This record gives sequence, C-alpha cells and structure tokens, in this order.
Amino acid sequence: MAGVGLYIHWSVLAIFALICFSLGGRVFPNWHPDWTPLLTWTTAAAASLVFLASILAHELSHALAARTQGIQIRRITLFLFGGVAHMESEPESPKAEFLMAIAGPLASIAIGIASLLIGVSLAGIGADVSATQDPVATFRAIGPVSTLLLWLGPINIAIAIFNLVPGFPLDGGRVLRAALWAATGDLLKASRWASKAGQVVAWGLMLFGVMSALGGALLQGMWMLLIGSFLNAAARSSYQSVLVRRAFGSLQVERVMRRQVDWVEPHMPVDALIRQHLFVSDQRAFPVFARHDLVGLVSLQDVRRIPQTLWPSTEISEIMTPRDKLVTLPPSASAVNALELLARHDINQIPVVEGGHLVGLVQRGDLLTWLALQEPAHRGQSTLTTNWR
Repeated sequence: MAGVGLYIHWSVLAIFALICFSLGGRVFPNWHPDWTPLLTWTTAAAASLVFLASILAHELSHALAARTQGIQIRRITLFLFGGVAHMESEPESPKAEFLMAIAGPLASIAIGIASLLIGVSLAGIGADVSATQDPVATFRAIGPVSTLLLWLGPINIAIAIFNLVPGFPLDGGRVLRAALWAATGDLLKASRWASKAGQVVAWGLMLFGVMSALGGALLQGMWMLLIGSFLNAAARSSYQSVLVRRAFGSLQVERVMRRQVDWVEPHMPVDALIRQHLFVSDQRAFPVFARHDLVGLVSLQDVRRIPQTLWPSTEISEIMTPRDKLVTLPPSASAVNALELLARHDINQIPVVEGGHLVGLVQRGDLLTWLALQEPAHRGQSTLTTNWR
C-alpha cells in the first residue's frame, strides 16, 4: 500500500467486535427500530470495517508525510489502541516533525467532515429540518449508508481531537516536541519534556478511569485505565528510543557484529550440536552450511522446542530456520535498524550477509553491551518502536 507494509494485530478483532456489538446491539436499534436484524448487523459490521479503514488512512497519511521529509516508514501496524507507523529514523528538523505529526489529525478531520457532508447530502437533510427536531426521529428517516457516514464523521473528528492532546507520543505530543525543539534547539530536551507531558496525560486518563469505575461506569473506566497505561508506557519507551538512537548515532552493524562465527552442518544430530557447540561456546545461534552455502540458522530456542528424548535422532535441518525465512542485514545497515528488527521479530541474532555470503552475526546482547559502554545519559534499553497515534 503506497510502498508501506500493513500488519494487522489479532487485537484488532477486539475493536471490530466492540464497535460492531455496540452499534448493532444498542445504537442502530435505537436510531432505527424498524430495521430488520440483518440490516442492523450488516450496517454495524460495515461501520466497523470503515472505521478501521479510517484509522489506516490516518496512519498512512503519517507515512506519506514522512516520505516527503526523506524518512521511510516501511510498516503500519493496526492493533487494539489504534495504529502505529514505524519510522526508520527520527525527523531531522522541527518542521519535519510537525508536518509528519499533523498529517494524521488532518486526515481524520478531512474524513470526518467529508463523511458528514456526504451523509447529510444522501439523507436529504436540509434547511427544512428544524434545529429543535428530535435527532432520533431524524435518523429513523434515513438509510443505512447515511447512518453509517453520520456516525463515522463525528468519530473521526473525535479521534483527531484526542490525538492532538499534547502528550507524547500522541500526534499532539509530537507537535509539542516540534515546538520545544524549535525553541530550544535540543531534540533530547524537547523529547524529555514532551515525554513528561505524555505521562501527565496518561495519569490523567487513568485517574478519570478510576473515578468513572467508582461512579458505576465500569466498562468506560476500565477502557480509560487501559488507554492511560498504554500511553504512559509509550511515553517512557519513546523517550528511551531517542536516547538509544542518539547513543548509536551512525554506528553500522559491521562494527558490532561477530566476524568469527562457529557454524554447523544440516545433518548433524541435535545432541552433537549441544555437546560440541552450545556447551563450549557463548554463541547461542549457529549458521548452517551445506557445501559452503548458507542454508539456515539454528539457535538455542530451536533446540528447546523439541523433547530431550528426540535430540539424538533429530537432525539440525529439521529444526533450523531455513535460509528463505531468515531475517538478514548488510554490513552497512545501522545498529538501530538491527535492534529494531531483533525486537520486531522477537529474535536474538541476525545473520549479516554481503554479496550472498555470510560475513558475520549481530546479536542483541552485543548491541546492548555496546550501549552499556556509552555515556550514562545514553544508557537504556528499548524496543525502538516509534509510535504514531
């Protein structure tokens, strides 16, 4: 999609179900008591899908705006709390930060206004409708498409307003960081202040959630608590990401990769791998070669997946990750990119390949050790996932 990959997390099903059951079970039956159950639930399901599409459009606008500023976003993830566009690097100027941050809310506002205008037009609601007319009675007279659009419009405008709250890493928090960055000339200081603002917003949401729950609105309270907890963690980890990026700087993988790498053959039994390699080395993953060709990678995690009784009768080729499924990097790749890939795929090492040949192995532990040797202000561990809300 416009050169940007799309990943849909399983938790999106929860959002789809929540919206669908809310609209189909309560909202649409109140607006249209004359609708059949089939029409009610079909419209509710369609509204849920269109809502998710509008979230995707919000995130895609971030990606396209980032591209105009020379920053690549390779992947968008939709999940329980909305969407995330994963940046490969931080913006290089306050202007770039502002343009990328504001693109999402502007897209949501545009979708909201367009939905309202089209919905009103299709419904035939004009000047003859009194301002004091019962809105429920008005909705009962319109069709399913207009109903869907008139629901979608305010929802997208509300999303834009929420995202403009000045709490990092919400879009409004990034706008705030851009302003602070422009004022101070210090990205790290601006990130720290914006992160603190994000934590204040998060704790405010959690407090509101507790008060709502105590007041009887248990579901609303729990939802606010979840959102607040997520934003608090995201604000902290986003600031850590800035620290890590600054610590790594322009460091390339070839400076931290292991060049002397022990390797194994595909027909070696697993128990021989354990006795001859895992027990005598701190290396926890081994390239698998057949006739000088890299055919896969076997790791300690692969060994753990099979019962100990099968170790003598199982060959490495049966448990290894084959070459075509391996995540690899060139020596010129940035260390930040390597750490991002390790976190994204939940792995501990990545083969470094140049010209089709293995030249080394970059490991999570080695990257973190390198970080630990840097200045104290730069220390920290992070998944390095930059979140766009």
